Amino acid sequence: MPQEPSPKDRFVTVYGRKPVLEALADARLSVDKVVLADNARGAAAREILDAARDRGVPVQRATPHRVKVLAGNGKQDQGVLADVVAPRMRLLADALAARSAPRSVLLLDGVTTPANVGMILRTATAAGIGGIVVPRRGVASLDPLVVKASAGVAFTAPVLRCGTAAEAAEELRGAGFELFAMDAGARRSVFEVELPERVAFVLGSETAGVGEDVRRFVRRWVSIPMAGGVESLNVASAAAVLCFELVRRGAAG
Repeated sequence: MPQEPSPKDRFVTVYGRKPVLEALADARLSVDKVVLADNARGAAAREILDAARDRGVPVQRATPHRVKVLAGNGKQDQGVLADVVAPRMRLLADALAARSAPRSVLLLDGVTTPANVGMILRTATAAGIGGIVVPRRGVASLDPLVVKASAGVAFTAPVLRCGTAAEAAEELRGAGFELFAMDAGARRSVFEVELPERVAFVLGSETAGVGEDVRRFVRRWVSIPMAGGVESLNVASAAAVLCFELVRRGAAG
């Protein structure tokens, strides 16, 4: 069963003094709140408090342990985090039930390298893909590393949230999407395969590919033709090829 909504389905949480100050300084971003460790003192804490006051952003004090739990990164939170509103982020179930449901979707399955997740978000958003499913489990968290790799696009990307990739695959198939995935050994290439009206492409992990619990939902496997003895592309590079092939066909959206 799909999970209940969580704060992570509304916000991109950034942590650390510099990312928080950058978010507060960017007038294009809506910051819901700042959480500052109750033992934070000195010039750095004052700078954050002043920046939040100038933007009218509420600051909550919490124990250092609580900040670490909320940030999800005990080594780099530096005692502060900010929840930045992600206006296009929503639950996958809500997106599929909407009248303007997406036609093309990417589903991330086990993509754990933040740089790859960030680059995929940037590319898919630029291509006008209808949604990028980023499960809460099994995929890199939407954190400052992902934000940096996306060059800030992670805040405004059409991210669709769910519990796991397998849950998403089941929901997508139930909503009439056909699931495709890429494999270097597939006989049909992404440039020639016929695409249905509603399509979801699964992007597997950097090492293990598409997980077994998601494979059972995949209908077709396609490849990207390789030359020069190259076996395959990095998952973010493969996503870029795929996204703009969908644009070329008029199938993005």
